[in-house]
Amino acid sequence: MATAARTVRKPAGSGESVFTWEGKDKNGRVVRGETRAGSASIVQANLRRQGISNAKVKKRSFSKGGKVTDKDIALFTRQLATMLRSGVPLLQTFDIAIKGASNPALARLLNEIRSDIESGAGLANAFRKHPVYFDSLYANLVAAGEQSGALDALLDRLATYKEKILAIKSKIKGALFYPISVVAVAFGVVAVMMLFVIPQFKSVFTSFGAELPAPTLLVMSMSDFFIAYWYLVFGGIFGAIAGLTFAYKRSPQMQFTMDRLILQFPVIGAIIRKATVARWTRTLATMFAAGVPLVEALDSVGGAAGNRVYELATKQIQNEVSTGTSLTISMQNSNVFPTMVVQMVSIGEESGQLDSMLGKVSDFFEREVDDAVDALSQLLEPLIIVFLGTVVGGLVVAMYLPIFKLGQVV
Repeated sequence: MATAARTVRKPAGSGESVFTWEGKDKNGRVVRGETRAGSASIVQANLRRQGISNAKVKKRSFSKGGKVTDKDIALFTRQLATMLRSGVPLLQTFDIAIKGASNPALARLLNEIRSDIESGAGLANAFRKHPVYFDSLYANLVAAGEQSGALDALLDRLATYKEKILAIKSKIKGALFYPISVVAVAFGVVAVMMLFVIPQFKSVFTSFGAELPAPTLLVMSMSDFFIAYWYLVFGGIFGAIAGLTFAYKRSPQMQFTMDRLILQFPVIGAIIRKATVARWTRTLATMFAAGVPLVEALDSVGGAAGNRVYELATKQIQNEVSTGTSLTISMQNSNVFPTMVVQMVSIGEESGQLDSMLGKVSDFFEREVDDAVDALSQLLEPLIIVFLGTVVGGLVVAMYLPIFKLGQVV
């Protein structure tokens, strides 16, 4: 049985769907393919004109599962930029991206965008219909590319920006994941010991009839409390986490407070501040280099920073810039940027190379984040070992103290 892939197309129309088909060509070989058409009967007619018989046509359905991630958007942007630069027509780039998408949710999203483009919408306007995945920065850069006729170059710049931002986020998540996961594992181990292990020791010690050491009595009392009120312990912890998460998502004031506290954390706060400054400067450099006016560019910069403190500071900067204040003075008045950043922006404004200077600042802070995360990882390893040894080892020693004393008596 021979297999070939052929695609039969009809002129673009707003009501088209994707169909997969399988049939036999004039030589009796089995061929398969995929096409877009208004209905299955149109596909059948087109296939007959191509000499394909006994064709089975099925409308392609996109699975409802999955979630479109930032990584999916970055990869799609890079694919789109590469294919457009190679001269592939816009609609065909979407066909290729849809067929190659491993994430059903991404394939469904791209199919909706493609349908909008077929209906006559511009690429930027089609993206704006999906603000959850394509923010104002993304849509504005695409619009600038369409207007200037350099869409492939702008998409390439946008893809690079997305990739760098993802790299920074990955570094920060990696730095936070390690200690959080260790604390979670330590809590799980302690909970198991309190609920199941220590009660077994308690039944043995009761038969001794001797006075137990103070650490052992303390641990046994903690175990009794844990067993009696385990639902309050677990419920309180998970309830506090859920409550804080809910409040953070719904309350701007809570977001500002939490983000400000995070920036003040020892070690971690400095890393997050550097990562935020790197994202802020990278975003502004990308927007400014694309020809977006400074005041308009600042609309997207604050949200892209990923921190409420810097988002509010950006609004203040935007208001001052719109009234004629220089970007350097406005950033200095916000009191959230390091002196080096302000000085580099000042040089960029004076020399007319603001985007270049912002890019250099972003590169510098991205390297700082990499070095700080590596140093933090090396520092955390011995600290975590000491933490686990103190918590778990302390419980074990407390429960074995009576046995040690009994051995000395014997």
